[in-house]
Amino acid sequence: MRAGILAIVLALAGCAAEPDFLDAQGQGHSFAALQGKWIVVNYWATWCGPCIAEIKELNELHHGRDDLVVFGINYDGEKGEVLDRQIARMGINFPVFAGDVPDQYRFDFPLVLPTTHIVGPDGQLRETFVGPQTLATFDEAAGGGPGD
Repeated sequence: MRAGILAIVLALAGCAAEPDFLDAQGQGHSFAALQGKWIVVNYWATWCGPCIAEIKELNELHHGRDDLVVFGINYDGEKGEVLDRQIARMGINFPVFAGDVPDQYRFDFPLVLPTTHIVGPDGQLRETFVGPQTLATFDEAAGGGPGD
């Protein structure tokens, strides 16, 4: 009996869907799991003073709401160990795309940093901010909080 249950569990585990994209730490993410959530996508660089200042706000936003996730994109396109060191140096506590933004969102590459896109729970772009913002600005643009 135990062997039969174990076989079923292992078979179901093998059926898990492949992630749609990976973050810089190798964690898989799926668009299905993000459906119904606010998505905040922030372009940053280590040489951008306003980007550095915004990271604390974005960390708070990411960890403060169950209905929202923040993703970062390294403007310079760094990858691997270089990107890992930059994430650590910047104190980023939200996922960073391992490369450019997935095709699902089709954002134009920004000309000014920081640039942040707010995608609604319906998957539609709701707002684009160019320049530094505050936690309150991001939170308000993303529906003002759970239940609002």
